[in-house]
Amino acid sequence: MWYNMCMKLMYDKRAKDPIYYVQVGIRNGKKVTTKNIAKIGRHSELLKEHADPLAYAKSEVERMNRERDLKGVTLYIDLKKKLAVSEDNTSKSTIKNIGYLFLDQIYKKMDIDSFIKLIFEDTKVAYDPTVIARVLAYDRIIDPGSKLHTVNNMHKYFEDPLFDHQHILRFMDVLYDHYDEYISFLYKASSKVIKRDTTICYYDCTNFYFEKEREDEDYIDLFTGEVIEGLRKYGYSKEHRPNPLVQMGLFMDRDGIPMSMCIHSGNKAEVSTVLPLEKELIKVVSKGDFIYCADAALGSYDIRKFNALGGRRFVVTQSLKKLPDTLKEAIFNDFDYKLLSNDKDIKIQTLKGFDPLSNIALYNDKAYKVIDASKGLVMPFYEEKIVDGKKKRMKAKALLDQKLIITFSRKAFEYQRHIRSGQIQRAKSLLESKDPDDIKKGPNDIRRFLKRKDGNKDLYVLDEDKIKEEERYDGFYAIATNIDDKSIQAILDIPHRRYKIEECFRITKTDLLGRPGYHYLKERLITHFLICYTSLLLYRLLEVSLDRNDTHFTTKEIINTLKNMNVASLDDVVYKALYTNSKSLEAMVKIFDLPLDREYYLVSDLKKMVHKK
Repeated sequence: MWYNMCMKLMYDKRAKDPIYYVQVGIRNGKKVTTKNIAKIGRHSELLKEHADPLAYAKSEVERMNRERDLKGVTLYIDLKKKLAVSEDNTSKSTIKNIGYLFLDQIYKKMDIDSFIKLIFEDTKVAYDPTVIARVLAYDRIIDPGSKLHTVNNMHKYFEDPLFDHQHILRFMDVLYDHYDEYISFLYKASSKVIKRDTTICYYDCTNFYFEKEREDEDYIDLFTGEVIEGLRKYGYSKEHRPNPLVQMGLFMDRDGIPMSMCIHSGNKAEVSTVLPLEKELIKVVSKGDFIYCADAALGSYDIRKFNALGGRRFVVTQSLKKLPDTLKEAIFNDFDYKLLSNDKDIKIQTLKGFDPLSNIALYNDKAYKVIDASKGLVMPFYEEKIVDGKKKRMKAKALLDQKLIITFSRKAFEYQRHIRSGQIQRAKSLLESKDPDDIKKGPNDIRRFLKRKDGNKDLYVLDEDKIKEEERYDGFYAIATNIDDKSIQAILDIPHRRYKIEECFRITKTDLLGRPGYHYLKERLITHFLICYTSLLLYRLLEVSLDRNDTHFTTKEIINTLKNMNVASLDDVVYKALYTNSKSLEAMVKIFDLPLDREYYLVSDLKKMVHKK
């Protein structure tokens, strides 16, 4: 088998009057030779017609290469040729993935290699840490698995990276030591890819469970005497899993692109993770001015106070059940409610009682009311005041200016009633079939509708008072905010994008396989999540780049396209595409100007794409 390879100019550079030839490489099996296939002319003869014979000769070679590209490559196949002898016990696939090259373009624009080189500047290592960083980030998207899985399957990438498992572990140890610097660098570097919209910053937490027999033990640092807390700890799980947990806190911008991340043990209170991470975020976000948005669990009084005193605004979900009775009275008194669409007065009872089929517009509308909920603040510093003619040093006080926006939706009202109806039926069935004590009790568990009859430990009945109390809140929703320069509709639209942070968690857990981490040491497990964070950032930057070019695709569509972009080698000279074209591929080709929609590729062409910046 042989191929016509890339043509180049050949001449004797030491000769005073050289002859210029067109030379081509020829591969025959594993042997590669060269052959002069055309004579351009002697230097002295060409000088009669061309001012610069060497430049003319080079242009002729370029012309012939262009013509060759148009005509294609000549291929001869020996059907009797056998595979080369190998001492490996297992046959390996020669298929190469080139879909990662789109991610590589984003990675290069961020110039992550410069940061990796900097932190390894004073270390003596026998491997290239920049290659490890790139492969780990891409592999978490293309083929997620353990670090050993990555090492065993590196050959699937066109560049054929080479390093050992021990090199990955050493790399992770160094990266862990620069955790905060790396997170800050990634945020700043991502702005080189697309313009970040940080007008609103969303925060939320999630848990990763680990199938261990017991939680990580605490230990004492022998040098400092400090107690180091284990990472995987038992904590609250929405799925009621009896497993140790690791908690991830995540800030994202308005487009759903990650901004910062923190990792804590599973027994740590979610609300305590916000302020330390937000303080770090403020340092890197331009002017530190943004709207903080989170759900009720992460919108405590201290968090609102921190943002308000810092000149920032907040929009947080407010639990109606936890409001004082005076505010509950204002919510349920059915006065001063207006329609969101036109600000006309409306009664909640009207919304609950009308026939939806007769007025679809009203059915899709919402009622709202604004209630002042300002609260006094005790400041962390003192001031002098005159009390009864005497100077006294007292803690300073201020006012947290905030309001509650209460909304009522007929759709939400019917949905919540429907869900509760099913739960009540299940509770009734439970009374007839088994002991309620056998069922775990939670805030959304059906057992909350049961109570012991007259203090009898063995007899349960439906708690009608509990059901009526919950029904009062059906259809109502509240947010607390200190924003006063936006319309009610604009403020209510802000929390609607919180679904994107849940999407980030889903991608990390499902598509990037954030769990299990396959690491025993706390530091390496944290670095594992840092690698997952890097991959999530790369993916989100790719996705938003597509969205901003009016081409939207789902996570599965984008990632599957990258995974399926495999090529087969034909003697390492020509590669044949083993994938089909698609709308997502065409969109990425257009954005990144990488012609990866061809059926055949020369090795030289793919190498040019690898080194493209």
